[in-house]
Amino acid sequence: MHRGNLAQASKLGVEPRPATCNLPDGFQLRGWKGLDLDGLQASWSRLADRASTPNAFFEAGFLVPSLSIFDPEGGVSLALLVEGGQLRGVMPCTSRSDYHGRRLPHSANWLHANMFCGVPLVEAGYEEAFWTAYLATCHHLLGSSWFVHFSRLPADCTVTRALETVCLSQQRQMQIVHREARAVLNRGSTPETHLAQTMAPKARKELRRQRRRLGELGTVEIVRSLSQEGLQRWIEEFLMLETKGWKGESGSSLASNTHTTALFVQALTRAAEQGRLERLSLTLEGKPIAMLATLLAPPGSFSFKTAFDEDYARYSPGMQLQVENLALLDDPDLAWCDSCAAEGHPMIERIWRDTREMVSITVEAGRGWRRQLGKLWARIEAWRMEQRR
Repeated sequence: MHRGNLAQASKLGVEPRPATCNLPDGFQLRGWKGLDLDGLQASWSRLADRASTPNAFFEAGFLVPSLSIFDPEGGVSLALLVEGGQLRGVMPCTSRSDYHGRRLPHSANWLHANMFCGVPLVEAGYEEAFWTAYLATCHHLLGSSWFVHFSRLPADCTVTRALETVCLSQQRQMQIVHREARAVLNRGSTPETHLAQTMAPKARKELRRQRRRLGELGTVEIVRSLSQEGLQRWIEEFLMLETKGWKGESGSSLASNTHTTALFVQALTRAAEQGRLERLSLTLEGKPIAMLATLLAPPGSFSFKTAFDEDYARYSPGMQLQVENLALLDDPDLAWCDSCAAEGHPMIERIWRDTREMVSITVEAGRGWRRQLGKLWARIEAWRMEQRR
């Protein structure tokens, strides 16, 4: 099945809705619990389709359940840019007093452990307007903050470059304080060519041998789905498969915590409703032994969660599935897929040859002495980063 994206939505029974917004024009920082999020859904979906830098984690289908599950008291605010009755920018943000163990009051984009990108969702052409409005108001909207901290931004994207441009024009101190190379797949070669370029002949031969041996145990199939059919059963099987392995033993599986379980169920359900979820499974006699959930955010995508049955580790089911996942390189609607994996992940980096630099940035904010403290701290962080090199 072709991976597809929004063009598939009508085939999946998703009817287009009028993209209306129930907020007045202008920039605003509002507590999310005081907003009619249902009334923003259509305009929010429109924004996701037009964002210059895709971010599945700040789309409504992922962010709304994230807020309700991980911020039930409503401490998180949404930075919103509205123009012409349409949402042009969205970013969740919060104020904090602790900064890497130090008592330093600051504001930040809001992320939880299962959100792997923190770039604001901004419509193409509105990037500088969003940052200009945000920084212009943060001196009185962000209280006693010394600076603003943005985590997990793609270094080379339109939105991050716009932040650099605005800070330069306003003579604001801006400092990259952390860098990480994230594995990605970029379109440009066929799956076969990509595999030949990333994996040595001996390793490919061994992978084929393992596949043959696996086939001796029963019928092996690759099941790919963009529909909602069978989704709840698929989710249950994924959670059981992940819990069965080392993550379950260490208490780090999604099913080990009611919050992460609820997030996985709700986020995947919402994504499937919008035709923005691909499920990929490797099955043996109809039983999944490796599974992958990919969030589609054309022209990008995010390899959100994967699991494999460790009882079949000798056959490398996880790697077998990653080889099948190279089919995304044939999809004209997807230019790249973010692995969402930590730098140095052994399996991912065996086959995901490209990288995407992710950065964390601090920007001085506020006025008067607070702004000077923010400037000083940015310089201290710049010096510390140089010392770590």
